[in-house]
Amino acid sequence: MFDGFWENISRYPRYLVTIILGVLLNVFAPIAPLFKRPTTAIASVSFLVALFVFVFFTLRAMLDLDQTI
Repeated sequence: MFDGFWENISRYPRYLVTIILGVLLNVFAPIAPLFKRPTTAIASVSFLVALFVFVFFTLRAMLDLDQTI
């Protein structure tokens, strides 16, 4: 009844990695051409940094994570 059970279970991490890589490739494939020209590359990196900073400070304010004592 349990023939090959652990072998089957051991395949799940590989499946998970495959799914994650596939999703990342499909998300970043349309963005890759933007990095071929220096102007759009600088604009794209600036946008990503600004987005990260915005989310960081928004979550910090929402969760009340001030470091003041």
